[in-house]
Formats: sequence, structure tokens, C-alpha cells
Amino acid sequence: MHELLAAQRDSFMAALPEPLALRKDRLKRAIAMVRDSATRFCDALSEDFGHRSPEQTMVTDIAGSIGPLQHALKHVDRWARRDRRGVQFPLGLLGARAWVEYQPKGVVGVIAPWNFPVNLVMAPLAGIFAAGNRAMVKTSEFTPATAALFEEIVGKYFDPAELVFVSGGPEVGKAFAELPFDHLLFTGATGIGRHILHAAADNLTPVTLELGGKSPVIVGDSADLAQVGQRVAMGKMLNAGQICLAPDYVLVPSAKEEGLIDSLKAAASAMYPTLLGNPDYTSVVNDRHYQRLNAWIDDARAKGARIEVVNPAGEDFTATNSRKMPLHIVRDATDDMIVMQEEIFGPVLPVRRYDGIDNAIAEVNRRDRPLGLYYFGRDEGERRRVLDRTISGGVTLDDVVFHVSMEDLPFGGVGPSGMGAYHGRDGFVTFSHAKSVFKQSRLDVAKLAGLKPPYGAATRKTVARQIGG
Repeated sequence: MHELLAAQRDSFMAALPEPLALRKDRLKRAIAMVRDSATRFCDALSEDFGHRSPEQTMVTDIAGSIGPLQHALKHVDRWARRDRRGVQFPLGLLGARAWVEYQPKGVVGVIAPWNFPVNLVMAPLAGIFAAGNRAMVKTSEFTPATAALFEEIVGKYFDPAELVFVSGGPEVGKAFAELPFDHLLFTGATGIGRHILHAAADNLTPVTLELGGKSPVIVGDSADLAQVGQRVAMGKMLNAGQICLAPDYVLVPSAKEEGLIDSLKAAASAMYPTLLGNPDYTSVVNDRHYQRLNAWIDDARAKGARIEVVNPAGEDFTATNSRKMPLHIVRDATDDMIVMQEEIFGPVLPVRRYDGIDNAIAEVNRRDRPLGLYYFGRDEGERRRVLDRTISGGVTLDDVVFHVSMEDLPFGGVGPSGMGAYHGRDGFVTFSHAKSVFKQSRLDVAKLAGLKPPYGAATRKTVARQIGG
């Protein structure tokens, strides 16, 4: 890996400055790499998960990758323009100028997760390539078929000095994070993110962490419960809930709890009238995660929760080796249950009652700041109060998850849910060095302002103007 990094950095330094035409060409080649192998990626992902809907993969990982790359291709000329800045009086009048130039950083490391293992490689590459960088990508060991496909096809589209893929387990991941990259992007669990930050610290590598957390849904008193049920159920059951932005728990006014539960059940049943043989419904990725989810459900049940399983066809999940799991609604969830302590990452949805919007806000605020927050309701004052009184990476109003798909919005967390952001122009800026440039006037400004010894009246006049009074 050190040799790969050295080769990329040597190539980068020899090529500076990276012309926009080459950046656009890389974006086009990245689009072609995904588009040409779209069907193979669908097959690989289904193999990795045990079953994954090919239509879902086409939406989330194929179209979801090509979209950001096309967006960058369309806008990179504008993003890369120098940004003119003002200069203090009277330097501008004397001919001085200031601006910011956006330079590529060099080689960017990307550590990708398993839940969207194409999208969460290719979407960051949109900003990385638009900014003029090279990239090394560490794929997840939980999706080996997808990782192997990347390694097989990349050479058709990219020289190793531009883009290379590395696979392997935790030891490889640790060594990868310790490489002296010019920037490192990690997407994954908060606990692993802490280790990544420690690994990067010795090289003072700038790090963007896209983590997770318990993203809450606040159901306002004015919310349309049918709409809430449909949209929360879709966001929770997409990819079997294995999404960093999946709604992790729901806060609902006490008087509306029964209506919400009924709406969630109806929506889940309409989307997935059967589960085991349903090609639209994805499996839990591996046995370890499947066992973890069942253990957390058992923990909640043992501590007094009511578990409502949405199984409209009455299928027997114990008589199959499938890791498909129906939606489990956890009612009467309490803080001592693991489902209210850890990010769930599966089709398990705790529901908690509240009385008064300030109590719902307090419930959110006593937990770590989440990656996403979702509010449903028509009360503008209440909506504004939720936005003003909570802090989260991003917000979707009257739906869940969708803010992540807006390329002109920065995507990132805050506190334990992450640091830094990318997508669109924000990604271009993240993976660029904003270099300040100041061009001085032809006049001897330092002498005119009394900044050169011997100091005197001009110096005192300049200082008085600067400090006021």
C-alpha cells in the first residue's frame, strides 16, 4: 500500500496543475465504469447480502453513483474558478488584489462501508476527481464479491496512479488508515471512526468522518399519520434498515401512538405483502448482524417491551436459513434497552410516546447528536422550534433520509455522528486546498503606512485607524 501511495503521489506531483479537461475525463470514466458493469454490480451485491433487490441496487448504488458524478461533471468549471476576495482599505485603491485558488490536495484515501458499497465509493469520487486528486479505496470485507468486481474492472478505466482498490480485513483497514494520505474519508460506525481518527493523527492527515447514530423521527401533533407511516416504513425497510440515516426511533404524541402503529403496519404490509420470497426485500448482510438484531429484540422483550412483528403473510422465519427479517416495532421502549442505546442498523423500530414538543426535543438533546433528524407536521411554529432547538447533521422535513440525495446540500454529521461534509460543491471544497493569494500594489505600501522603521507619525496614524477610539 505504501508503494501504491508513493506511485500516486509521484504521478500527482509530476502532473501539477491537474487540468480541468483531465478531471472531467476521470469523471466520465468513473461514470462508464459503473454504468458498463451495472448488472454485474447488482449480482455481486445480491451475492454479498444473501439477497438484495437488483432494482434497489440500481436506484441506490448505480443511479445513486452516476448522479453525483454527472453533477460534478456539469459544475466543476464553476467550482474551480478563483474566488476573488476583498482587501483592506486603502490597499484595493492602490492596486492590491486578493483571491482564493482551489488546488487538489494530492492522494485521498477512502474507507468504504458495506451497506452501499458502490455508492459510498463512487459518490465521494465525484468530489475527489473534480478537485483534481488521485484516490486509493479500501473496500469492506463484508462485501467481498463487490470488492473483487471493483478490483477486476478498474484497470480498464483507470491507471493505478489515478485510482486503485485495496481489500482485506481489519488489519488491512488499520494499516490503510495509518498511511500518510493528503485527506482521508471514512464512512462507517462511530466506534470505528474513533480508531480511524487515532490512526490518522500521527500523520496529521485531515479526516472526514461520516458516521451514524440514532436518527430520530419526531411526529408533530399536526402530522398526517398515514403519510408518516408510509414514509417512515419505506425509509426503515429500504436495504432492510441497513442505512446510516435510517429512522432509528420514533417520538409520537401519546394520543397518536395507536394511529401511528396502525399506519406503520399498513404501509409495511402494502410494500412487502410477503418477505421470504419477495425479490424486493433485502436480507441482513451476515449472520453476525442477524444474530445481533435478534439478541437486541430479545433484550427489549425481556425488559418489558411489546414487540409487534409486521408479518402480513404469516411466514415462518424459523424454518429457513434466510436472513430476511420482518419489521419489528418495539413499543414501550426504555433507556435500559440496547435498542435505545445503540444505532440499530436493521428493521427494528422503537416507538416512544411524548407529551408536548419540548419533551420530544429534550429526548433528542439528551442523546448524542444524530446524523439525521426527521420532523413531520404542518405547524410552522413547532417545526421552527424543532429546527432551532436540536442539532443534527442534516434534516428532512415531512419525510426521512432524502436530504442525503440532494447534491447541492452538504452531507455530514456533527459530534459523534461525524465531522466534515461532502457532496456537490461542498465535496469539491473538502477535497481541495483553498490557497490564499495576495498580490501587493507596485507602491511601497509598508513605507506609506509607516510599517517600516524608523516609526513615526505615519505609524501612529495607521495604528489609530486600525484600533479605533
